[in-house]
Amino acid sequence: MGNTINIVKHSGDTVPFDVDKLINSLRRAQASEELVQQIVFQVEEQIYDGITTKKIYQMAFKMLKGKSRVSASKYKLKKALMELGPSGFPFEKLVGKLMAYEGFTTQVGVIVQGNCVQHEIDVIAQKDNNHYMIECKYHSDQGRFCNVKIPLYIHSRFLDVEKQWELQKGHEAKLHKGGVYTNTRFTTDAIQYGKCVGLLLTSWDYPMGNGLKDRIDKLGLHPLTALTTLTKAEKAKLLDKGIVLCKDLHENPTLLKQIGIDKKRHKKILEDSEALCKST
Repeated sequence: MGNTINIVKHSGDTVPFDVDKLINSLRRAQASEELVQQIVFQVEEQIYDGITTKKIYQMAFKMLKGKSRVSASKYKLKKALMELGPSGFPFEKLVGKLMAYEGFTTQVGVIVQGNCVQHEIDVIAQKDNNHYMIECKYHSDQGRFCNVKIPLYIHSRFLDVEKQWELQKGHEAKLHKGGVYTNTRFTTDAIQYGKCVGLLLTSWDYPMGNGLKDRIDKLGLHPLTALTTLTKAEKAKLLDKGIVLCKDLHENPTLLKQIGIDKKRHKKILEDSEALCKST
């Protein structure tokens, strides 16, 4: 391509179009090399100065969906997290399941007595001598980041709970830590403060190589909102039942019947959910 094409990100920032980012996101979705090249060619033919990243995503997703439903589902992971619903509770469940698959004993939505006041903790996770208190910050808008106020507030809550935990029998040798999980990103200040006070920070792409996108892909724990074979209303019915993962559907196929999906569609939906359950 000749002149530099500038694109507008969700945050409103303007950056030069980077074809490698598009290629990497398509490869991560496990699209075939031939399909990657086809999509890149078509996107480069159609983009223009000032196009939004959202529009580029929509173009690539539409082409992927036509050729490979499973790759399209993997490609839409970030958007699938945004579609978990306004309450944030399905995101807490997803974080709890993620940590459970990583060997932790987890509880979601627990009322805990601190030294000063009671707190509702989104996820409590324990493994060996590690005892974690996790707060989940869910945004349904990609442009909203977690600023430094979030870890500041979480750390003060954690310190209040930690005082009580340390008084419990058997907790003397345990490592207590607070943490923040978000489906978007942290600001630089938030990361700096979190690292300084020893909080566990996890966002869409932080820590590098071990953020939510990496861990979900690795464990095959894609949210059911990633499926292109379900309608928005069907996804909402499943989320209302507390079903969050494709893995849940794959393991309980009768759920599809329960929400009124006809038998003809079951095969496609279950094939896709099984493919997404495979850990990489």
